[in-house]
Formats: sequence, C-alpha cells, structure tokens
Amino acid sequence: MTEACTQGVDTGFVALGYAKVALLGVVQGITELLPISSTAHMRIVPAVLGWQDPGSAFSAAMQLAALAAVISYFWGDVSQLAANSLRALAHRDFHDRSLRFSVWIILATIPIGVAGLFLARSLNACGSELRSLTVIGWACVVMAIFLAIAEIYARHKRTLEDVSLIDAMIVGIAQIGALIPGVSRSGSTLTAALALGLKREEAARFSFLLGLPAIALAGIKELWELHNVQLSLDGWSILVVGLLTASVSAFLAIWGLMRVLERFSAWPFVIYRGLLGAILLFAVASDWLT
Repeated sequence: MTEACTQGVDTGFVALGYAKVALLGVVQGITELLPISSTAHMRIVPAVLGWQDPGSAFSAAMQLAALAAVISYFWGDVSQLAANSLRALAHRDFHDRSLRFSVWIILATIPIGVAGLFLARSLNACGSELRSLTVIGWACVVMAIFLAIAEIYARHKRTLEDVSLIDAMIVGIAQIGALIPGVSRSGSTLTAALALGLKREEAARFSFLLGLPAIALAGIKELWELHNVQLSLDGWSILVVGLLTASVSAFLAIWGLMRVLERFSAWPFVIYRGLLGAILLFAVASDWLT
C-alpha cells in the first residue's frame, strides 16, 4: 500500500501495479462514457476485489482517455465544428451557427469549472468522505430516478439544430453533478438533454460535445497535480497503461451507448443504476463492503 497519498493527492493507483490498473482502465473507459458513473465503479470494483482504492487522481486523469475516445468517435462533428468556427472568426461572421455553438460550449463549461475549483480540496483529498460507498450508492439511486423521469416525459423530437444558448447552459449546469461521485457526467448531461426534448441519440451527441472542454480540463489539471507532487517514473508508466486500456474501452462504450439509444431507450441504464445503488447501499449496511 505504498505511495497511497502524496502531498495530499490520492495516488493509490501506483500501489496497484500494471495488471490491476490495466483492468481498472478497461472498467474506467467503459463506465466513464456510459451514464452509470465511472467513479462508482472505480470504488466498487477494487472494494469487491479487496484492492486499494485507486484514488480520485486516477479517475480524473483517465478523463484524457475519454477525451481521445469522444474526439475519435465524433471526429466528423468535432472537425467540422472547429473548421467552421475558425472560418467564421476569420471572416468575422459572428452569426455563424458553428461559431455560436462553439461559444455556447465554452460558456456552458464555466459552471463546472467554477464548482470544480471550489470543491477541489474536498474531492481530491485522501480518504474524502465524498468518495464513500454510501454517497455513491445514494447518488446512483437518485440519478436513476431522474433519468427515468426524463425518459418518461421527454418528447424526443429536437435535434442539435434546435439547441439554444439556454439549452447549453442548462446542460452545463447539470454537468456540475458529475463532481459528486456516483452521479456520472454522462448521466447528468444526458438526463438534462433528454429533459429538454432532444432525441436520444442527439442528446448523447450533445452531451459528449458539450463535455469536451470539461473532460480535457479535468484530465490536464490532474496531470499537472501529479507532476507537482513529483509522481515517480513507475507511477507515470502505470498511469499510461491505464490510459491506453481506457481509451480503447471508452471508444467501444460510446459505440454501444449510441446503438442502445438509437434502437431502444435509456431504460437499461436506469435499471442498472438503480440496482447498482440499491445493492451498494445494502452491502454497506450489512458490512459486506466498507
């Protein structure tokens, strides 16, 4: 259990070694982009297997794997949005739809950025109460209820072309929920987008595109924190292994999510989240997990 806490930064993943981190990278990649909470699984899987908690630093750094997967999967959307926005800026065409959408994404990232800085010490502290299994269990249950309500009452008619600045800000504010372990960034933003009446697959696209800056900033910030605490070379190499496995599994997770939403609904994730939260709370109450 060495190097679990370095200058106040939770680096428990280093003690796990390459093989365990590679496995957790797969789990992290799959759950990071599905609306089922990667943080919950990063606490549950090690707890069930009797492993050390990899720590919040690992989960945050793994966001870079999610970033790579989202950009790769939605490369057409991302490249077109970037190219059109730059072209509009060059021509001072401030009414261009792509440019306005890009600005909306940036503005919608401000809420989680401010909240993240405010809660940084509590979230990243070693042994943070916010990462307790009880908090995660209740977060899973509550978000399952919210997602179910959105699925029941949503109109599923709007597309990205209908999205406004107000829509972007609402989803951006909902993204703050991702700071609470167990809520899920994908889950909170997808729920908000569905509640705004977007089609399921369009809601997922909106969720991923809007989350790009937040995902990038969270990952880069954590790498900087790990650099500041002088993470060992062995620690960096272990982290890279996790990033590689997480990138592949995250890409597959997006593909799976889009297929489910296109052909079915969000109900499989509602049921999974609800059961996961209930089982987790029962396990903690019965002292099976601590």
